[in-house]
Amino acid sequence: MYAASFIRKRSIVLETELLKIPETLRLIVVHELFHFVWARLGNPARLEFTGLLDRERLNRARGELGESAAAKKHLAFSRDYVCESFCDTAAWMYAGVKHHSEFTLSARWRNQRRAWFECTFERVRNC
Repeated sequence: MYAASFIRKRSIVLETELLKIPETLRLIVVHELFHFVWARLGNPARLEFTGLLDRERLNRARGELGESAAAKKHLAFSRDYVCESFCDTAAWMYAGVKHHSEFTLSARWRNQRRAWFECTFERVRNC
């Protein structure tokens, strides 16, 4: 484990080894920051994102956008998986890392997640 977020304490702990892996550091920092976003997001938006993941599941979409979600996806469709998938998606979008071995979700589903994030956080028109 490279990092942990403590929402109530408003802190993030990072492994110093990450300083040697800049791309991974960026992905993990954004991922951990978005745990705080998830906690403040509100139920309507959380339910929308859950619905998006549910459509992926029903269509048997394979892959994920990070190790955290990938590990939870295979165990069960749970709140933990939804949260980790949200945070991994945010890291994929906002960390500035274009290619990574953990980005295994197909373009079709990545594009839908991108559109949801843009509509939810970037106030894009025509949502």
